Order: sequence, then C-alpha cells, then structure tokens
Amino acid sequence: MNSKYDILIVGGGAAGFFTAINSVEKNPKLKVAILERGKEVLSKVRISGGGRCNVTHACFVPNEMVKFYPRGEKELRGPFHQFCSGDTIEWFEKHGVELKIEDDGRMFPTSDSSQTIIDCFLNAAQKLKIAILTNQSVQSLYKGSNYWKVETNVETFSCQKLVLTTGSNPKIWEMLTEIGHSIVPAVPSLFTFNIKDKRIKDLMGLSAFANVKVKNSKLEASGPLLITHWGMSGPGILRLSAWGARILAEKNYQFVLQVNWLNDLTFEETLEKLKELKLEHSKKAVSKKSPFDLPNRLWESLVYAAGIDASTALGETTETKWADLSKNQLHNLANQLTNGEFQVNGKSTFKEEFVTAGGIDLKEINFKTMESKLHQNLYFAGEILNIDALTGGFNFQNAWTGGYIVADSI
Repeated sequence: MNSKYDILIVGGGAAGFFTAINSVEKNPKLKVAILERGKEVLSKVRISGGGRCNVTHACFVPNEMVKFYPRGEKELRGPFHQFCSGDTIEWFEKHGVELKIEDDGRMFPTSDSSQTIIDCFLNAAQKLKIAILTNQSVQSLYKGSNYWKVETNVETFSCQKLVLTTGSNPKIWEMLTEIGHSIVPAVPSLFTFNIKDKRIKDLMGLSAFANVKVKNSKLEASGPLLITHWGMSGPGILRLSAWGARILAEKNYQFVLQVNWLNDLTFEETLEKLKELKLEHSKKAVSKKSPFDLPNRLWESLVYAAGIDASTALGETTETKWADLSKNQLHNLANQLTNGEFQVNGKSTFKEEFVTAGGIDLKEINFKTMESKLHQNLYFAGEILNIDALTGGFNFQNAWTGGYIVADSI
C-alpha cells in the first residue's frame, strides 16, 4: 500500500508538530502526515520542565539569544531574525495558550502544565486534518526524480517534501549518511559531575555562586553551583558541561575541576580580605561564621580543608581564633576558597532532560529554508541537527524556529 502526501514529517515531537501545523495554516490545500515510531506523540514535551513544559525563554534579541547555543550559535542568527521568542509567545497566544515569564527568564504556560501545549497541538492538528500515524518506524528513505519514498514497518509512503524532525535518532542519522549527509557523532550535553570528596560529603542541597574551570583547558563558566549527593550540579556546572560536551567526552569524564567559591575574587584579593579579617575579628573563632557570601557549613568545611581546626585525639575540635592563623593557614584558606581542586569521575544525566550534542553537520543545511544542500525537498528541524542549547527553553525555541522556517519555505 502506498499512501501519498504533499508533506511527510517524520518525528512526532515539538518540531514535527510545529512544522505540520504551520504548513497547513499557510496553505490549507496541503495534505500532511506526521509519522511517529512510538505509540504516542509529544512525549518529550510532556516531561520537559518537570512536566510544566519550558516553552521558550524571555530573551527577545536574536543576537543575544544565539549565545545560549554551544552548537548552532552562528547558524541560528538568521533564523532567529525570522522567528524568535517574541513570535513564539504571539503564536501560542493566537492558539489560545497564554505564557508567563518566571524570574530566571524561563517561560511556561500559565496553566503550569505541559498538557496545555500537547492539547493545543493535537487540537490544531485535528482541525487542520493532519494525519498522525503512530507505531511507524522508518526502515528506509528513497529519493525519486521528484518525490521521496519512505518505507516504515507498516507501509510505504510517498511525498513531494520530506521533513525529518527525529531528534537524536541514530537509525535516521545512519540512513542520512547513506544518502551523503555527514553526521557529527552524538555525545551527551547538560550533565552533572560525579565527585567524591570529603569537603562536600555531607553538604548536599547547599549552593553558592561560583566560577568553575576544567584544569588545563579553556573551559570556564560561572553560575549557581549546587552540591548533590553524587557531586556537583546547578546552572554553572550545566553550562560548563554544554560548552565542554566534546572535550569532556574525549576525557572520558575524568578530569580536575577548579572551583572558585567566591566567583570573581582572585587568590590575592581573598588573601588580603583574610588578613583584614584576622585583624578585625581576632578574638572570634574562624570556623563559626562565613565572612563571605557562602553557606556557613560550606565555609566550615573549607576551613577544615585548609588545615585549620583539626580534631584532637579525643575527637574534640579545637576552635582556632582569627588572631592565631599562621601565614601558611591563610594561604591555604585563600587557595581552598578560590582554587579548590576536585577530581571528577564520571557524569550523571541532568533530570530527565537528556540533551545531546551532535547531528547533521550544519554546513550541509541552508538556514534560510532549513533545506538540505545535498537533496532538494528534504528539510530538517530540531535536534536532528548538530544544534543544542543550555537549559531554560532554548532547545524548544530552536524547534519552533526551525519548524516555522520549514513551513514558511515549503
């Protein structure tokens, strides 16, 4: 059996639905189908943002927006001038979904439920008579003279325009290499670091605004750092993992992390500040209260790590006064605060938001139309491309922008 369509979209996720809906809204005569290999569509939308769906980010300037994409920064500049976060808000509003901005710039439906987004898409698809075909696993792609043929485990389809929005699906990437596309191998992005270190052992849940660096590399990031029971997480760590996705994969996730708990204070400035504290608080115990913007328990742990306040043979702790700190102890403390070295052994996936770096080489895509430069009438949107972003609604914005441009150019 051969089913014929004007546009066939493979992948029933965010980018697939956005492409389909916008295509038919722009040209109601089109016959469009979405093929999904799973038994349900939009499953990533359902779990994103902890089930609330982080639709986009309140960053409205394309040239600022692109800075959140470790891969795709240069290429997305043009597309974002065509369709950016402001357009996303307007689009959803027109389709009956109101969005709200949270303090950190992330945007969610006011209902705080991803179901709102799913319902919006499913209703629009139904109204526009878009066929949604599930349990269709693509087995092969074939290019005819002016049509595409797609074989699934169920039937054969032909179409004039083929759009692939299959995310990081290795099987589809493999089919694309067979027709000449190059794939940048996928490696995880947005992950947390596994660290066993007595300095942070019992401090889970504490956070500090820190600067983090991978030793002997140019990788560096700043942001809130959260101590977890398996190591370190939080925006600063995730940022480092995204920008360093390739380099850290090459290191097999074994490396030394340098943490400056005071973020922008240097070793020298910190040492000066500690010398002032030694004079000002001479009678006070060093470990009692943090003189910096750090949780007290973290401060106490770093004080111990600097060799101050050692336990006695009886298990009691001696409380060192500021006045009694030696030059060496001051140096050690400044070093723990601004350049603590932590051995990282492995990574953990951040929540359920599994993002990969990798995909179709961006040099092979025309970003004015999202069409393949190698094959006419073949289009791509979303994470199938070698584009990925930091957490905060940016990966979805890439899906909306790509889907919109595909629909526009078709």
